[in-house]
Amino acid sequence: MNIPQIKKALFKQATTFQTGGIRPTEELGESWIGKVLWGKEGEMIPSNFDPLCTIFLNELPYVPKELISYQLVTIFIDLDVFNNLNEDNLVSFFKINGYSNLDELQKINKQSAKIKPFPLTPFFINNDTPSWEDSDSFDSEIENAILRLESEQGMEYYEDIVENIYSTHKVGGYPSFTQSGVSFGEDYPFVFQISSDSKAQFNIVDGGSFYFFYNPEKQDWIVYCDFY
Repeated sequence: MNIPQIKKALFKQATTFQTGGIRPTEELGESWIGKVLWGKEGEMIPSNFDPLCTIFLNELPYVPKELISYQLVTIFIDLDVFNNLNEDNLVSFFKINGYSNLDELQKINKQSAKIKPFPLTPFFINNDTPSWEDSDSFDSEIENAILRLESEQGMEYYEDIVENIYSTHKVGGYPSFTQSGVSFGEDYPFVFQISSDSKAQFNIVDGGSFYFFYNPEKQDWIVYCDFY
C-alpha cells in the first residue's frame, strides 16, 4: 500500500461540532453542550446528575449505523465521575437517553450548573484518523504498511498520513486518543465523544474526552475517559 491507498483505507467520516458561533433558537433540531432541552414526560433524572449535552442525530451530516434508529440523544453526567476515572466503564456516572420519535418529546430546558451552555454547529468531515498510539484502531494490514513505509522511505505518520486529529465533540470517526490496549471489541464500536471545551469552560482532567461505545442489539453503553 502507498500513502494515498493508506489514506483511503484509514480515513473515516464523522460529524464534528463547533461550540457557539450561531444565534441560539432552543428549537427542535439544535444540539447543545451544557444543556438538555428535551425529554419525555415523567422521565426521572437523579438530582446529582448535571445536564451535559443535547445531540440531535437526525440533523447531522453523518451518523454511524449503530445510532441510526435514534433521532436524539441527551446525556446527564454525575460530576463525581472525576473522582473515579480509573474505572474501566464509567457508564454508571452517565444518564444516556436515546429517542427514536421526536413527537413524544416535551421541552424541559435543564441547564448545567458547571458548564457554560452553547449551541453546537455540526460539520461533516471525511478524513478522521486515529492517534498512532491507539494501535487497536488500526487494521493489521494498514499498520504493517505504515511501518514498512516508515522503515523504507522515512515516512512519518503524523506528517504524511494524518490531515487532522479531531479532539472535539464528535459523532462517528475514531476516538481522538485512547491508551494502547483499550478495546471493547466489535460488539461495542465507538460512536461519539464529548471533549474538553474551553469555550464552555468544561475540562476533562487535561484536555481529555469521554468516549461512548454502543451495542445496538443490547442497547448497552460503555463510557471511557482518556487524555494525553
